[in-house]
Amino acid sequence: MRSRFRFAAVLLRVAIGAAILAPLGAFAAESVPQTVVHSSAIEPVLKSISIYLASGVEGFAALIIGAAAIEATVRALLLFFHPSAPPEAKEAVRLRLGRWLALALEFELAADILRTAIAPTWNEIGQLAAIVVLRTALNYFLQQEIEKAEAKHGRALG
Repeated sequence: MRSRFRFAAVLLRVAIGAAILAPLGAFAAESVPQTVVHSSAIEPVLKSISIYLASGVEGFAALIIGAAAIEATVRALLLFFHPSAPPEAKEAVRLRLGRWLALALEFELAADILRTAIAPTWNEIGQLAAIVVLRTALNYFLQQEIEKAEAKHGRALG
């Protein structure tokens, strides 16, 4: 039940993002005269700001992934050299890494949305839609695996 709600929430986020971006893309359509597309003097400034923000968010996602990989490596090495560790300890390392990767995917998606937030072209909107679908699917299946493993782990303990 919880996973269905989470999947519905992800789909709702995708739909809201598409609803926000679709009207913005209309301004970049070829049928609109170029004078209308570039009539705002603040648009280039907003585009630059959103690109810098997107780069920052993407950098933060990279830091999360790097730190999670280092943490998982250290924990895995400790388990490797500690043979009396319970078998569930490996699963715990994997689940923790999975949670961090799921969080990083959310930040990556936010960076992609920021990149196309100000006057996107139809090409950018299409690319964003493809990225949103792929990252949402990755996140969904990663979350499914985490929940399945947690439920299995919970039954073993309970």
